[in-house]
Amino acid sequence: FQAEDGIRDSVASRGLGDVYKRQGESTNFALSTFTVMLPSSPNSDQRTARQFETRRSSRARMKLVKRLKHKGIRNPAVLDAIEAVPRHLFLDPEQFDNAYVDTALPIGHAQTISQPFVVALMSEMVLTAAKNNRRVLEIGTGCGYQTAILSHLFDKVYSVERILSLSQRAEKNLALLCINNATLQHSDGTDGWPGHETFDAIIVTAASDNLPQPLLRLIKPDTCLIAPIGVSGYQQLTTLRNQNGLISSETTEAVRFVPLLSGTCD
Repeated sequence: FQAEDGIRDSVASRGLGDVYKRQGESTNFALSTFTVMLPSSPNSDQRTARQFETRRSSRARMKLVKRLKHKGIRNPAVLDAIEAVPRHLFLDPEQFDNAYVDTALPIGHAQTISQPFVVALMSEMVLTAAKNNRRVLEIGTGCGYQTAILSHLFDKVYSVERILSLSQRAEKNLALLCINNATLQHSDGTDGWPGHETFDAIIVTAASDNLPQPLLRLIKPDTCLIAPIGVSGYQQLTTLRNQNGLISSETTEAVRFVPLLSGTCD
């Protein structure tokens, strides 16, 4: 999915989803405002995506999908998921204007919500590489946006986040959208998901030049793993597979992600 002219300059944004955009390419799909519709019952914690919808946000997502198609995203299930999930719901109100700009945005704790192109690309890569779409493990829940996209593509999503407040925020965001096929866990993602050793796919949303052994051990013959691999400041999205007991790799897009860290925190 390289740009046709091959020229990319760095998106000036940090964290989970900095990629290189084509020189001179506009990303101006900012919104002036969102009106969040409240549920009919003031005591209800369950709200549907439609109740959070506005014509403006719906149109903005349609434009975003067109832009992603232009940048090479082709899988219709991925594009449908991007159009269906209201990205602004995963952001603070002051970020609403930029919700459908194709760039990463800060969510606190030196983390970001990934650039939509990166979310779409990793989702497309994992669907292409996975032999089945029953169970996917996500390392790095963040605010839950990538989790929500995966919930449209896999029967069951397991997602690990090392920062407690982000995990709680993601849980709330997914509940507001009535997403019930995702299970979140606050734990050390470098350990995988103890007790669950079989996944159709694994997606890692933080970078490492050497993936931890517990994650590598999860790559069974029918499992693929998508992760940004490389040193700080420059990585490549990489697909890892188990071929007759040996791990093979295939690289695609140049990206910049926050580092994959061990341990947990509040």
